[in-house]
Amino acid sequence: MAEDIRCVWQALRFPDTAKAQGLPRRSLTYNLVAMSATHYHHYRAANRWTGNLGKGTAAYAAYSRNFELSGAGKAAPIAGSSDSAFRGDPARYNPEELLVGALSSCHMLWVLHLCADAGITVTDYYDEAIGDMVENTDGSGEFTRVVLRPRMTITDPARIEDAIEIHHQAHKVCALARSMNFLVEHEPEVTA
Repeated sequence: MAEDIRCVWQALRFPDTAKAQGLPRRSLTYNLVAMSATHYHHYRAANRWTGNLGKGTAAYAAYSRNFELSGAGKAAPIAGSSDSAFRGDPARYNPEELLVGALSSCHMLWVLHLCADAGITVTDYYDEAIGDMVENTDGSGEFTRVVLRPRMTITDPARIEDAIEIHHQAHKVCALARSMNFLVEHEPEVTA
């Protein structure tokens, strides 16, 4: 059933790719029935531009790229801006860093969950993730890959190989990694 839902989703999202890969075509009725078996979660974020320097966007150089991400019940907003290469404030997080951080966080949370379920005690976890983005001649950009480099310490040296395998499992179930149209790699290192 899950594979059928994935086929439907891929066929709807990427119809040309789905056709080329020979994914099955489903009727609208089947799509609705298959999708009703899935739990949906909705997320909200408020994004407020804080960069009006008095003239709004009257000119390209007349405004700041600063913004704040916030949400109901959150402790503090996230101060954001564009990448400094695009006139942003380098002291603030840019959307590209937030994307890389979100992928790293999703992977980590799944690893911790799966380790707990497997009886592997994690005592430290650190990831210095990197993302590669190409800037096209028209100014648009797109990520080509993200590499997660988690460094994890566990209590039992006999479980190192199991912990490395858990990184592979986490990659398969992380909603963010599954949602990207570019390669998300991971290079775990586990010590005890």
